[in-house]
Amino acid sequence: MNKQITAASLAFAFGTAIAVAAMPVAAEEKTMEKEKCFGIAMKGKNDCKAGAGTSCAGTSKMDYQGNSWSFVPKGTCEKTASPTSPSGKGQLAEFKEKKA
Repeated sequence: MNKQITAASLAFAFGTAIAVAAMPVAAEEKTMEKEKCFGIAMKGKNDCKAGAGTSCAGTSKMDYQGNSWSFVPKGTCEKTASPTSPSGKGQLAEFKEKKA
């Protein structure tokens, strides 16, 4: 019975250590400023807004859809590639996709 208690204690200690180690990362992500970036999400991977007839997250019908957005760290949107965007980069507002 002593082995079972020791194994359970070890498992609990290990789980607690992992949870505590992950806390600073989670806290940093919550405090990091983010912005909506249109035209960078892959099909079905958008965070929201994908036009008429869609409910929101995960509803984009194509890669780099101009009226769907994903959250990105502030200042990175217009540096992220978007082959359907007029500038070739993500946009801070929705846009009509250019034809390839």
